[in-house]
Amino acid sequence: MSTRRALLIAGILLTAPSPGLAQTTSVAAAPAAVVPAPADMEKFLQLGRVVKKKESSKGVTNAYRVTLSDGDLTHDAQVQNVDIEKAIFNVDPRHSEVNFRDSYRYNIAAYRLATLLGLDNVPMSVERVVDGKPAAVTWWLDNVMDDGDRRKKNVANANPLRAADYYAMMYVFDELIQNRDRNQGNIMWSPDSKMWMIDHTRAFRLGRDLLKPENLTRVERTFFEKLRALDRQVFTEMAGRTLTKDEIDSLFVRRDRLVQIFDQKIATLGEARILYTIR
Repeated sequence: MSTRRALLIAGILLTAPSPGLAQTTSVAAAPAAVVPAPADMEKFLQLGRVVKKKESSKGVTNAYRVTLSDGDLTHDAQVQNVDIEKAIFNVDPRHSEVNFRDSYRYNIAAYRLATLLGLDNVPMSVERVVDGKPAAVTWWLDNVMDDGDRRKKNVANANPLRAADYYAMMYVFDELIQNRDRNQGNIMWSPDSKMWMIDHTRAFRLGRDLLKPENLTRVERTFFEKLRALDRQVFTEMAGRTLTKDEIDSLFVRRDRLVQIFDQKIATLGEARILYTIR
């Protein structure tokens, strides 16, 4: 890592909201766990000793769960080392994707981008070699419920309006990174209706068109301000080797289109109809 990028990341981490632990939506919230400061969390994920390993029963990328310890703190993390590239990939019988990538590095890129955009609902993910393979090691969210389980168990969000605000945020973020794999299994909910967005290994495509612009009805105010102001050089330094130049080029084309869409909506309908703040 270059000295400049290390300083940029350290500066962002020190001012970023801590990706705190959420609780389950199906029971009353448990007492909040002590969460390290972002810089300490990053060091823990990078250097914590693996003391336990558990295979995951969900997902198709062979991610697994580990318990890390540094002697003072013990906490779990997800390890994803998938790094697949195919000219043509049959996603399902009716859908093929050209220039398919499924890579752990996109988890790291998504976290770094979210931090720059002021989003605190993408868990911290760092690059580390685990079991001899480079991987994304991501802070484990305790006691959350994924959206699939929530719907299956018919558990309502405690605050539907707040949940709707998070969905609107997710639609914008997924268009920005062109996430092709957002599903109920990688949307997590806390009891206060906070959405956590996880597992971005199939994002950052080269497509420059927006996939579902009809979903872009509102945008969180601070997120939009930071999206508009996103500096290419700063982001390129932050992204490091997690993204290629072509992937960054495409992301900024999509950024410009998102800003244009919301500027037009604001001009037509007014800020009060388009911009909001999550509370």
